[in-house]
Amino acid sequence: MIDENLKPIKEKHQFCVQQKEDQLRLDKFCANHLSQFSRSYIKEMIKNHLVHVNGENKKSSFLVSEGDSVEIAVPKAEDSHIKAQSIPLDIVYEDDALLVVDKPSGMVVHPAPGTPSGTLVNALLAHTNHLSDINGVKRPGIVHRIDKDTSGLLVVAKTDQAHRFLAEQLAEHRMIRQYRGLVCGNIQENSGTVDMPLGRHPKERIKMTVVENGKRAVTHFKVIKRFGAYTELIFHLETGRTHQIRVHMQAIGHPLAGDPLYSRNHHLPFKTDGQMLHAEKLGFIHPTTHEKMVFTSPLPQLFKAALSYCNQHRSI
Repeated sequence: MIDENLKPIKEKHQFCVQQKEDQLRLDKFCANHLSQFSRSYIKEMIKNHLVHVNGENKKSSFLVSEGDSVEIAVPKAEDSHIKAQSIPLDIVYEDDALLVVDKPSGMVVHPAPGTPSGTLVNALLAHTNHLSDINGVKRPGIVHRIDKDTSGLLVVAKTDQAHRFLAEQLAEHRMIRQYRGLVCGNIQENSGTVDMPLGRHPKERIKMTVVENGKRAVTHFKVIKRFGAYTELIFHLETGRTHQIRVHMQAIGHPLAGDPLYSRNHHLPFKTDGQMLHAEKLGFIHPTTHEKMVFTSPLPQLFKAALSYCNQHRSI
């Protein structure tokens, strides 16, 4: 364990538990007050004795009580061991506060066990020396993520102030995140909402699944075109859980075409680079100018080719 007295501290925050927060888990309480940090990073701070309740160390599962004093010591970022790599980036927009990147399918967002290089973060480190360190050295600048085989738009923060501002919009569901997807089967409804809680799969740890006591997850969808064997959809995320769209569509019997994890029939008659899912629209309020900004990304060529195939072989 790393005691805060032995770890350089960047800033401290102190909060008093209110009546409506009584009996919240400690990690949930901290996440609600510091939405710029990921839940996993907050759990790491608690584990490393950087969070105290009434001056005492507690576990993430500890239930806070009304009137408790919670102090959070945010550590300074450690030196990064991630290598900068000169990897081409499709930068849609950039200024002193942030940049918007159009990520290709097949690129992992940040380094993780088994993927130490070739990620978006490796490329960002070669592009700029200015990235926020709120999410630690492994995820500099990363406000939100999209899956490896999902293509499309991401916003990256260059400063801590920008990161906090953007993370707050994300937590309050004020950030526009629109996806285009191709799912298996013929969806009859013109639109709908999937509201199912998600959690880690009990046996296959790389997968997520619908679980009774999981985190709330809400996905809205609208049909664009039906092809009989496949349906083209637009998705809007109300929440942003890991693999959310992919698991929700599998749960209602319409997995994303080409999804190697959640579609049993992912060997398709047309070429894909994984699930047919593209983050096509991203919108937010700029942290410095407070201007509303909306960006769009065209569908990748493979996605267009798949739609062309479906149109030529449609069964209805």
